Parts: sequence; structure tokens; C-alpha cells
Amino acid sequence: MKQAVLVIDVQESFRRRPYWDEKELPAFYAALRQVLDQAAAARIPALRIFHHEPDAPADDPFSPQSGLVRTLDEIQYAPVETFHKTVHSALYSRAQNGTTLEHWLREHGIEEVIVCGIRTEQCCETTSRHASDAGFQVRFVTDATLTFPMVSAAGRRYSAGDIRDRTTLVLDGRFARIVDAAGALAG
Repeated sequence: MKQAVLVIDVQESFRRRPYWDEKELPAFYAALRQVLDQAAAARIPALRIFHHEPDAPADDPFSPQSGLVRTLDEIQYAPVETFHKTVHSALYSRAQNGTTLEHWLREHGIEEVIVCGIRTEQCCETTSRHASDAGFQVRFVTDATLTFPMVSAAGRRYSAGDIRDRTTLVLDGRFARIVDAAGALAG
């Protein structure tokens, strides 16, 4: 089965958000690096997806003019292709030539996507659900996703771990196979 690694929104833009929290970064970086190294060794393409807001003012961290819509400085890899999106699902993202990620995957015979990135419960989860519904097999690499604590409208605080647990609960066996970085590419 042909695979591709989707590296979703691992970008400097997030450092400028008020919820940015560096507590879980070392573990996230290590897990993502492990997945990328395994993929490179197995010649599995890694695809970079960035979220951007093309009409936002230049001081918005997701504006292309901000200079922050680029890979986090701590992560170095050579993606096969880069895509940009303005919505949550990476399948709608487009390469510079206008090709959507979904079209690229189909054109290259990809049957399974390996999902990593920022934020666990938003773009990573949405992409996983969309990819599953579009007929792709999905591996969701929980420890190679990153999110941040949140507070509900009722005032309940959810840790990043709580959010990851909830995401894996709803994805597992329905939309994705839940894996960790060590087993991300294993049979």
C-alpha cells in the first residue's frame, strides 16, 4: 500500500498565538522527527501543508506577508511538495500549480495517509475524517500531533492530553488507525 506523510500546519505562525505553550514541544519534535526519518528511509513522500489567510493584514501570523507561514525552525525536512490551505481539511489545500492535495495523492497512487501536525483536534482530526470519507486509509500519529489546553464555554479546562484522548477516542476504528511515532509506518 503506497503511503504519504502529511505534515499539517507545523508552522511558525502558532508561536504568535496567545495559547502557544512550549511544555509539550520536545516530545512532539522527537515524535515528528522519528516519523519523518522513518519515511525518508522508506522513501515515503512527506508533504508539507501550511494554513494561511491570504486576505489577513500583514501583522496576522497566518498572513503570507507575515513571514511566519513557514516550517517551525526546529523541524528540518525536505518535503516532496508544499500545499497551502485556508480551511481545516488539508485535502483541500493546493500546491503552487493549483493541484489539490487530494488530487496529488490520487495521481501518485497513495492509498494511505499518515497524519502528523498541529492542532490535534482541529486540522489533523478534520483531515483524518475527510481522508477516510474520501476512501484513503488513515494512520493518525497521536504523539506527532500537538495541541494546547482549552477552556470550554462552561468553564471546564481541558489539558492537551485530554484533547488528544478525546480525538483518538472518536477517530480510532472509525476514521483512522491510531499509532505512535515508533509504529507509524509499521505493517
